[in-house]
Amino acid sequence: MTTSVTAHPTAPAPAPASQRPPADQDGADILTVARREVLDGGRGLDEAGVLAVLRFPDETLTDLLALAHEVRMRWCGPEVEVEGIVSLKTGGCPEDCHFCSQSGKFDSPVRSAWLDVPSLVDAARQTAATGATEFCIVAAVRGPDARLMAQVREGVAAIRAAVDINVACSLGMLTSEQVDELTAMGVHRYNHNLETARSHFPNVVTTHSWEERWETCEMVRAAGMELCCGAILGVGESLEQRAELATQLAALEPDEVPLNFLNPRPGTPFGDLPLVEPRDALRAIAAFRLAMPRTILRYSGGREITLGDLDVQGMLGGINAMIVGNYLTTLGRSAEADLKMLAELSMPIKSLQATL
Repeated sequence: MTTSVTAHPTAPAPAPASQRPPADQDGADILTVARREVLDGGRGLDEAGVLAVLRFPDETLTDLLALAHEVRMRWCGPEVEVEGIVSLKTGGCPEDCHFCSQSGKFDSPVRSAWLDVPSLVDAARQTAATGATEFCIVAAVRGPDARLMAQVREGVAAIRAAVDINVACSLGMLTSEQVDELTAMGVHRYNHNLETARSHFPNVVTTHSWEERWETCEMVRAAGMELCCGAILGVGESLEQRAELATQLAALEPDEVPLNFLNPRPGTPFGDLPLVEPRDALRAIAAFRLAMPRTILRYSGGREITLGDLDVQGMLGGINAMIVGNYLTTLGRSAEADLKMLAELSMPIKSLQATL
């Protein structure tokens, strides 16, 4: 039984029933439906279809991943977008996202720290040297205050003057005035994740609402910035709620969806949760691709410990972007290792000109 999506009042209407696959598909049947609807028609699966993919049998998982890769190639092309991220303001966040070691409410080893502008520019240079086209400035805050906005303004200007790279930001929930200010700075893309399904969100965060996140995302899209809005899987959600989240993201129509897998952090409420099983992670990658055939689907935090060497299968199962290097508070694979993997898969890195 699926969990129905309760749409936010400003969410786009779901696709007409005639454009959605039937709800009773499973196994090989869902491949037939997905080939017709997604691969041939470019229409993402609905919630029931996504759930069928998430329940896909192990013995034919390679068939599912192959179809998701076909969809990626047809609707996005072979290029892979590479991004680096850096934390401008680390730790001490007043929010209680139960997976995050940067919350000031939990007894985690992460402490509050600020990065200066020269260090931001240096990190952007190092990111650009990998071939990356995106560099994201992240701050652990509920939303930016005047001090943070001033430092972001200085940092964005310094990076744009010194480095040939797109600048993205992730600064929490925004006001309409802050959205306009970031747009005027030349910020290319804004990240603000829905994190989990609306029905599960109160079990993951209590200090703000899913609706507040959605509203920031809508303001970003309306202002003309590209929207990066993603998920973290393995935070206690059911398969039904993963399907709910995928279709809620599809309704928001982000330019990019970063797909994170929980890396349990000591001291957080989710510090003892199990890792997502590798095959479940691969099914989720395929499911999100089949829900959003035209969207940039990015490997993000947790893929290394969740998938290990199977991350290659994700690249051949719908992924077409990655974060290289370390994450905000956890280690990632080296940029060299990821770039070597892309070369071995004959997947070209998207050029900067193609992103402008």
